[in-house]
Amino acid sequence: MSKIKVTQIKSGIDRPEFQKRTLIALGLRKLHKSVEVEATPAILGMVRTVSHLVKVEEVK
Repeated sequence: MSKIKVTQIKSGIDRPEFQKRTLIALGLRKLHKSVEVEATPAILGMVRTVSHLVKVEEVK
């Protein structure tokens, strides 16, 4: 599997609870923090859910 780097660029404040929990499940707790995760279907679905709050880059 390939890896992706997910960076939180917008706040989870005033967002629905499921989006806040998705950010936490991805390991994102503060703005401008990044995590590298495997690009599994489950992770890609979580990223799609909060795509307006995060920036995604492919790690080579």
